[in-house]
Amino acid sequence: MRKLILAAVAGTAFALAGCSEKAPEATEAATEAAADASDAASDVAADASASASDAAADASEAAKM
Repeated sequence: MRKLILAAVAGTAFALAGCSEKAPEATEAATEAAADASDAASDVAADASASASDAAADASEAAKM
């Protein structure tokens, strides 16, 4: 367990020192993955919002009766 923690700390220190550079492909892939995740989350939020709106309209209709 200590070795894993020390490896993470050493890797972070190495990166903060500027000794590591990401390949442009890795940066591009990470950017695309983040954009895809954001789009998916947006779609889910829109669906949930539509469902909530429908439920509120139904409840309003029921309350009027």
